[in-house]
Amino acid sequence: MAQLALKNHERNSPDHRIDWRRVAYLVHLSRALDEMEEKRLVPEKKVLYQFSARGHDMAQILLGTQLTGLHDAACGYYRSRPLLLSLDVDPADALGSAMGRAGGYSDGRDIGVVFNYPNRSGASALPMCGGVGAQYTPTAGWAQAMKYYATTLGREEYTRDIAVVLGGDGSVASNGFWAAVTAATTQALPMLFYIEDNGFGISVPSTAQTPGGNIAANLASWRNLAIFDGDGSSPAEAANLVHDAVSFVRRERKPALLRLTVPRLEGHSFQDTQTYKSEETVRREWARDPLPRLKDFLVPAVMTMEEWDACESEAREAAESACARAEGRPVADPSTVTRHVFFDGDMQAMGGQHPSGYVPPAATDEPEMSGPRINMVTAIRRTLEHEMAINERVVMFGEDIGPKGGVHAVTLGLQEKFGNERIFDTSLSEEGIIGRAVGMALAGLVPVPEIQFRKYAEPATEQLNDCGTIRWRTNNRFAAPIVVRMPGGFFKCGDPWHSQTNEVAFVHQPGWKVAVPSNAEDAVGLLRTSLRGNDPVIFFEHRAMLDHAWARRPYPGDDFALPFGKARLTRTGSDITIVTWGAMVHRCEEAAEGFSADIIDLRTLMPWDREAVLASVAKTHRCLIVHEDLEAAGFGAEISAVIADKAFTDLDAPVSRLTMPDIPSPHNPILLDWAVPSTERIAKRIAEILEF
Repeated sequence: MAQLALKNHERNSPDHRIDWRRVAYLVHLSRALDEMEEKRLVPEKKVLYQFSARGHDMAQILLGTQLTGLHDAACGYYRSRPLLLSLDVDPADALGSAMGRAGGYSDGRDIGVVFNYPNRSGASALPMCGGVGAQYTPTAGWAQAMKYYATTLGREEYTRDIAVVLGGDGSVASNGFWAAVTAATTQALPMLFYIEDNGFGISVPSTAQTPGGNIAANLASWRNLAIFDGDGSSPAEAANLVHDAVSFVRRERKPALLRLTVPRLEGHSFQDTQTYKSEETVRREWARDPLPRLKDFLVPAVMTMEEWDACESEAREAAESACARAEGRPVADPSTVTRHVFFDGDMQAMGGQHPSGYVPPAATDEPEMSGPRINMVTAIRRTLEHEMAINERVVMFGEDIGPKGGVHAVTLGLQEKFGNERIFDTSLSEEGIIGRAVGMALAGLVPVPEIQFRKYAEPATEQLNDCGTIRWRTNNRFAAPIVVRMPGGFFKCGDPWHSQTNEVAFVHQPGWKVAVPSNAEDAVGLLRTSLRGNDPVIFFEHRAMLDHAWARRPYPGDDFALPFGKARLTRTGSDITIVTWGAMVHRCEEAAEGFSADIIDLRTLMPWDREAVLASVAKTHRCLIVHEDLEAAGFGAEISAVIADKAFTDLDAPVSRLTMPDIPSPHNPILLDWAVPSTERIAKRIAEILEF
């Protein structure tokens, strides 16, 4: 596609389709809030994090005036408060959030510059993240959801809605930026990249972020990306460029990048003294201040000098009123800070299918007992197929899951049945896979991304961590219920890259539920619950059990669903409790032959069934925990600690753990067999504990 090079784009007369009086008011309001924080609230320690928007403000507000679609959404960063003001966010919420008071963006849980704004009657501000560049791929996910609703589901009301992501010149060096650009251009997504180039990433000049310091110039030959580039401190040029860029994305349903050069008139944050800038650099920046330029542009063409002064006075009064209302808000009750880690019956405003009235079909935890035994691969595929057939919001994507059917064949044939829009391959970017899933979930879809192997989740760590905390850090305003399918563990051999388990890493991230089924029946029940639930889930598929004969079970039925946090007692006895999960369940059952043992398959690690473990220990007075993950800080340590804390007096022997040694998974099968707990080693440890 031909690129649009729109430099030095200037139309000198005011465009009266823009409400310039409102623009002027909001710029004054933004300046008044910045000044109030810098001169009063920060010195008084009422605000602890402050990022001035001076210089960025006018262009952002012009952008906000263009976000008129019912399902438009923008995701910004720490200097994006002017955009929020243009979306009609109450300035008392903005200041109250900066003060950490009750209400506002997060009820005091997150810093005030990390914002969100659910809006059912107009453009929303997606929950931003604290990490630079983390906003890009979730915004791409929202754009893909808009395309999905409009094209695949034929929803006319989504045909002009777009996603806009804001970022600075420093963020264009981030993984998230490039993952989002790739996704938007290969998938033709209605997404606008709005880059505010102030020349510095904190203290690092933009020339260290991208060659020549101009991302628009560098992307001029990028296929399927329209480029708009100009001066964000010129009212006419900024207004026309913003209008043209937004209109292009709405009309063409394709991505565009708008780079506007703006001055950063204050430091990166309040604490930044800008000693790295020369006096001449600072002078040039202030010479480009958009506020006096806006005044010259509007007076007298649109408003009189008296009206301009009145506008400024009104904005200052509104800021003072907002400050008084914000200071009048209390700090949230500390006892409430543990709420909204998971869905607790209080529905979020946006995100996932449940706020739109979704009611899960009736389910049972009693399996059908007829039919042939099937392996876990077939069971998972059949469950996915059924849930996709009855729920048009479910979409699946990842690397190689389309025509190939996944490297483990779990999705084989599903793309042929449901189409490329519902099951599709992605670029090789785990950041992009998970980030897009988050944005799609925020827009009401049920994304099922696959991470090809557990170790490959590492590039997506930031998106995974941020996804889990969305409900908590927005105080239940947003949630992103995604189901991440993740194969892992040893198979015929091991290695440090494909055989990792490390489930405990996800347990340690607040907001994630973690399922670790050991067999086909449990895989069906836990996956169905995940797909119909209202929380993000890590669904761990152990490679050794996908086609293991022991793990085969009859298909338990299309209504079978299992609750999280409810373990299965696979064997009963009186002498020892064995707690395990995943591939170790089978080995523990073999090892327990000849012993009187309770074997507890936890099935889920977050939440986990403490009550079942403690009840069994109270009966047997001994406990062995067996898992494939490393011993140091593995999940067995958590179980041991709970038993020591809650059941110490019930024990007749120390709690014992049998795990992998603290090494990566070795490749040679002989080395692997030595490292992973074997049936023989488990049996030997059981005997040792019973002899204590």
